[in-house]
Amino acid sequence: MSELTLAAKKRHVTPAAAAGRELYGLLVEFDDVEALKAAARRVREGGYQRWDAHSPFPVHGMDEAMGIRHTRLPWVVFFFGLLGCAAGVLLQWHTNAMDPQQFKFIPTFLQGFDFRISGKPLWSFPANIPVIFEMTVLLAALAAVIGMLAMNGLPRWHHALFGHPRFQRVTTDRFFICVEARDPKFHETRTSELLATLGGSEVERVYWPQRSPPPAWGRITGLIVLCLALFPPLWAYKMNVSLKAQPRIHIIQDMDNQEKYKAQQKNVAFADSRAMRPAIPGTIAREDAWALGTDPHFYEGRVGNAWAASFPPQIEITESLLRRGQRQFNIYCAVCHGLDGSGNGIVAKRAREKTQITSGWVPPTSLHDQTVRDRPVGHLFNTITNGIRTMPPYGDQLSVADRWAIVAYIRALERSQNARLEDVPPEVRSELR
Repeated sequence: MSELTLAAKKRHVTPAAAAGRELYGLLVEFDDVEALKAAARRVREGGYQRWDAHSPFPVHGMDEAMGIRHTRLPWVVFFFGLLGCAAGVLLQWHTNAMDPQQFKFIPTFLQGFDFRISGKPLWSFPANIPVIFEMTVLLAALAAVIGMLAMNGLPRWHHALFGHPRFQRVTTDRFFICVEARDPKFHETRTSELLATLGGSEVERVYWPQRSPPPAWGRITGLIVLCLALFPPLWAYKMNVSLKAQPRIHIIQDMDNQEKYKAQQKNVAFADSRAMRPAIPGTIAREDAWALGTDPHFYEGRVGNAWAASFPPQIEITESLLRRGQRQFNIYCAVCHGLDGSGNGIVAKRAREKTQITSGWVPPTSLHDQTVRDRPVGHLFNTITNGIRTMPPYGDQLSVADRWAIVAYIRALERSQNARLEDVPPEVRSELR
């Protein structure tokens, strides 16, 4: 109704002769709202289905008078919202958690990626909620807009009522009812007699306007515009697929091409023309005491040329130190070595489950092996700092004190699996079985 009223207010079309024109429907005019509502009830009771009431403002109770049902649009929105939710779940499972080995019949470009990131699970519902939420909102919003337009038969560029001169007052002070000729119960004589008894003004016929083909110059102009509109995408496609000697046009850089110097490049800003600048004499990169070699026991785990067999004086073995070591061990070490140090962490479990990555796989060392137990604490400290074989270094991620705390906790783990009776306090030895 808003589209009709807006367009009728903007346009004024004088009706042409009815000869040879298609009848749209019958129109009757009313002076007030109550007469419009009473007439709407009579038309509804008459069994008509394709008709409408027009008013310059919303009329309370008109829905009941016309017998308009509640819209089914909320159900459409709900259905597509569920569809978007399911699509978000399936999309993330397919792209990140699907095992390609189980779906070999699917083309490679449609298979998922099966990413493994820091031993995290391939599928975790809480981590996927943002995408699921966005997909749900997206499909529900599109369904609301497109469904509303479809149910209202929009967009409609023209309407037969726009050409009726009296209908233009529907935007100011007049009320109308129009019964369409395509209504199954429509009969021009009987419908006209019914509308005449509703208390309105004279019943008038409304015809579709005559349509004439566009002029030749209009068709030619439209064809030229269409060809010109197709040129930019075709040119962009050609430039995208063809081989060129020069790099493609890069309008939006997004920091792709930065003015910077890479390794081994020449830089004329310096006398030696080197972009890689040497260290300034007398400076220390980090951990001054370690660089100066003032305390190799604490910073390197060495005493002389041998690995330290005892903890440095700065490290006091206390319960808080062991708990600190346990916390850091669980964060950095347990993913491979396991919480109990047996080498059965989540990374090792995943490697054993996935046959495609077991080739050349070196399982983590069990910290309870006799070889590890016999190593001095300085050797363990150096392993954590600089790594060993396939184990990466953690010196850049853990402070010196935290590395010694982890060494202390490793010793406690080893002692827990190889405890002696003398290690148990005398007052609780009687409780052992």
